[in-house]
Amino acid sequence: MEAQPVQGMPQSHRRQVNDRTSTSIARGVLMMTGSGLSNQIGAGIGAHAFPIIGPAGVVAVRQLVAAAVLLPIARPAFHRFTWQQWWPILLLGAATALMNICLYVAIDRIGLGLAVTLEFLGPLAVALLSSRSRWDLVCGVSAGLGVYVLVMPGPSSDFAGVAVAVAAAVCWAAYILLNRVAGERLPGLQAPAAGTLVSLVFYLPVAGYLLAHGALTPPALVYAVAAGVLCSVVPYAADLVALRHVPAGFFGVFMSINPILAALSGTVVLGQILVLHEWLGMGVIVATNTVAIWLAGRRSQTAAAKEAREHSSVSHGL
Repeated sequence: MEAQPVQGMPQSHRRQVNDRTSTSIARGVLMMTGSGLSNQIGAGIGAHAFPIIGPAGVVAVRQLVAAAVLLPIARPAFHRFTWQQWWPILLLGAATALMNICLYVAIDRIGLGLAVTLEFLGPLAVALLSSRSRWDLVCGVSAGLGVYVLVMPGPSSDFAGVAVAVAAAVCWAAYILLNRVAGERLPGLQAPAAGTLVSLVFYLPVAGYLLAHGALTPPALVYAVAAGVLCSVVPYAADLVALRHVPAGFFGVFMSINPILAALSGTVVLGQILVLHEWLGMGVIVATNTVAIWLAGRRSQTAAAKEAREHSSVSHGL
């Protein structure tokens, strides 16, 4: 028997379906909010270890924690990987390693809120490059304006810190594209787990140096491990649950709130107070990112609907 459409259901049944949908979305929003807060608070906590082991040391411990969690879950079969599977994994690991160190160096130089906001130019660029419509051009101009207002170039501006944050954005864009390719060639969670292990390899010399010089003191380890758990383990689990309750497009749009969460975390955890122009620039970039991802989602839905209609027409014509 075919399922009865929602429109044809009795009012009581329809109300139950709507209630379940609302509850599911609410759970998804709660999970996404928790994921964002955990990620940004973890980054703030990790920054407390910078004076002891530096950004590279924090990233090394964070990658070790992420690998310790992901590898037992995914159990990637490395010995069966072909070169077509290996090359995106190797590049993914390199992009992850460079993205994390750039972000943490930027946090150390220009603060958590600014660094995370500029890093979000990465997914924005991916969304804009998927099409070249006039709305994408408007979003691009808007993002540029937001960056200018956020940074407000002047003699006291830390242009090196801004450049490192933009480099993190470039790496994030590469991470998104490479993750997509690797995910298509490997089942389950093998791609992110293998990429995490590759990125960890880049930081083993850092960990070895810190151990040899006795820099991994208990306070530094506590801060760094907390950053690893809050920035990797908790967001991974929360995002996985959230995607069971909300559409992927909504997930992407909602995640644009992360720069604001980062600014709040920077204020509470690190005492980094943003001035008015920084809040304005951040707001412009967040709004632009939200619109761009929403437009990209609409284009994907339109393309999928068109493909389905064409497939239906061909099937009926056979």
